[in-house]
Amino acid sequence: MKRAQIAFAVTLLISDLTAAAVAFYLGYLLRRMGVGEGIGPFRNYLGMLAIHLVTLATVFFFYKLYHRKRATSHLDEFYQLFGAVSISILLTIAFTSFFLKGQLDYHRWMVIYTWGLTLILVTLGRVIHARVQWALQARGVGEDRVLIVGTGEVGRMILQKIVQSPGLGYRVVGLIDANSGPKSVLGFPVLGKIEDIPSVIEAHKVDEVIIALPEASHQEIVGIISLCEREKVGIRVFPDVFQIMASEVSIGDLGGLPLLTVRDIALRGWRLTLKRAMDVVVSAVALVLLSPLMMLTALIIKLESPGPVFYIQERMGLDARPFPMIKFRSMRADAEADGPGWTTRDDPRRTRFGAIIRRFSLDELPQLINVLVGDMSLVGPRPERPVYVEQFRQSIPRYMDRHREKAGITGWAQINGLRGDTSIAERTKYDLWYIENWSLSLDIKILIRTLFLIFRDRNAY
Repeated sequence: MKRAQIAFAVTLLISDLTAAAVAFYLGYLLRRMGVGEGIGPFRNYLGMLAIHLVTLATVFFFYKLYHRKRATSHLDEFYQLFGAVSISILLTIAFTSFFLKGQLDYHRWMVIYTWGLTLILVTLGRVIHARVQWALQARGVGEDRVLIVGTGEVGRMILQKIVQSPGLGYRVVGLIDANSGPKSVLGFPVLGKIEDIPSVIEAHKVDEVIIALPEASHQEIVGIISLCEREKVGIRVFPDVFQIMASEVSIGDLGGLPLLTVRDIALRGWRLTLKRAMDVVVSAVALVLLSPLMMLTALIIKLESPGPVFYIQERMGLDARPFPMIKFRSMRADAEADGPGWTTRDDPRRTRFGAIIRRFSLDELPQLINVLVGDMSLVGPRPERPVYVEQFRQSIPRYMDRHREKAGITGWAQINGLRGDTSIAERTKYDLWYIENWSLSLDIKILIRTLFLIFRDRNAY
């Protein structure tokens, strides 16, 4: 492990312990203010504080919270912190009762305050630490030198992602070409062929190799991994289409004959009911709370340009059944006089106010009505028009499998930057992954990330 990475881990530990100690002291003060009597001076609780800090650091270690992944989102980290902090508090109570039995009478509300404050302050400290770490990595501190194997579409996509995310701390030294191809990709040199991997790793001091050959056979992938393993580098493999689309493999039988099931969906039975219940509750509450904003939006649309306030368009939903999707009109009333057209950046058909509401996705708010009546869900694959569905189903494998679930206002593809004029094939992969890996927590995560993306999504137009 590099010195910078060790320093990041140590400072993260210090941040956690400092936040936990402050949370413990604030919990003590809150309890003291609430009771006034029956709680002793803070020095009596120093032993419990020490137990709290030790258990928190230990639980965090076993939760691998100090093996921070470069691309972990704050929301994913919060989910882990919630469980880790809760377990550390329970262990603190258990060890305090065992080691300080008869010496300390702690108060339940103090423990509750400490739990909540620890979760808040540790999360805040980690967000600040991550921002500082990303800024330092963007300047080359603790960077990993990366070699990409593959110069095709996937290799280019990975290269672009790394270039666009300097905070990840990756520095691409070059690419390896599996076949006879270009000598450079997006300005980065092609350093050789697959058989040259060991010498390239040694010459360029590579720390990590990313294999971007989704169409390669398993035998070829194993051969490349063996070449990389000679040089003791980190190895990552971009998954092939099978791995992306088949989230899990289950074993069943057909009259005693064993069969592997590689296509299944997570939304069945009670899960479907749970998702529908969340759709109804959230959409109903949102429509009430957002009604003033929606009325103001409708008024401005009506005053700015002639035509209806709402734009109702046929889209394909569950089981490929068409339904009328409602949006605020953001274009001229005659925008499709010459036939349907794909929306592009700086689309000349938009009105001035239409550009604003599309930028902040306000034009999508009426779709809450679609959700309430059951045509759509809050989260799911974005619906397309029948004319485009017919085109995509001919060229994109498993495209129609997106219609096994209700269409959504937002989705897994959209929060990963695949909205607007982006690759339909890539969107389809993300949509299928969502369908086969659905959970209520995943829906909540997507909704929260959607709210954060409203003000900084470059693909919203």
